[in-house]
Amino acid sequence: MTDKNTAPETDRNTEPEDLVAATSGTDAVAEADTGTARSLSADAFRSLRRNPLFWVSSVLIVIFIVMAAWPSLLATYSPGWNDLSIARETPSAEHWFGTDTQGYDIYSRTIYGARASILVGILATLGVLLLGSFLGLVAGYVGGLVDTLISRFGDIFFAIPLLLAGIIFLSSIRERDDIFGIPLQGYFGVIMQVVLVFMIFGWPSLMRLMRSSVIQVKPNDYVQAARALGASPLRIIRRHVLPNAMAPAIVVSTINLGAYIAAEATLSFLGIGLVPPTVSWGVMISDALVPLRSYPHILFFPALFLSLAVLAFIMLGDAVRDAFDPKSR
Repeated sequence: MTDKNTAPETDRNTEPEDLVAATSGTDAVAEADTGTARSLSADAFRSLRRNPLFWVSSVLIVIFIVMAAWPSLLATYSPGWNDLSIARETPSAEHWFGTDTQGYDIYSRTIYGARASILVGILATLGVLLLGSFLGLVAGYVGGLVDTLISRFGDIFFAIPLLLAGIIFLSSIRERDDIFGIPLQGYFGVIMQVVLVFMIFGWPSLMRLMRSSVIQVKPNDYVQAARALGASPLRIIRRHVLPNAMAPAIVVSTINLGAYIAAEATLSFLGIGLVPPTVSWGVMISDALVPLRSYPHILFFPALFLSLAVLAFIMLGDAVRDAFDPKSR
């Protein structure tokens, strides 16, 4: 007769490994039903990896960055090399993109032109991002009179068209040696002139975006909980507000990078941006205007590289925006 308090034979003979396996199987089924928990950033990067636009734009951007950082690896001649005897030569095996009116090798100058154009775009984007984000963060978090003053001050600059401001500003500082201690002569000095224009007149849009993002984040429960626990305003901004409000500004800055490259080319084409001997795509397009009808290849290749660079950064910004925007998925 079996005792009621005695466990069944199958229970006594069950090994611990079997119990672990059974428990693991149950957890695996539960995990398969509910799915693996992921953060918003991890989910966004997973979406990016599945987006073909992200990979196409990334490959193009890497190529342009290599061109800007190490142009001598790709160029066959120095940017100052020229031979008037072969001026206006069409593309050939020796000169892949042909030569221009001064006998410069268009392929080599197109490679070297990436440095100035992309450097202007990157520096302008970083400057606008830092200045606009800081002012937008202060305006959105502090509020009140500070918010009103910063917003109205930004409206003044926001009402001035960027290209018109660039023409006026660059015309007034062209002959100056420095401004605010920043040198304005030489290779990097000429580049800093254009960067300053984009920083001074481009920050209001980033400030508005950052301000609205901070206003949305500030009432959230984790911010109120940190304030109730006695966290300082600086700690709340650094640990809670800024990380959760920065994503829209970064996405827009990625798109703006391509826009600043195009704006630099426009100012250089008008003769007011980068000027020779600085080599950029905008300067090359300006030089190709006169012989355009007879020798269109002089204009075609720098314009093609400029268009691809602008398109690559805009596509990257669109891909990042779609990945970080839950409403688009």
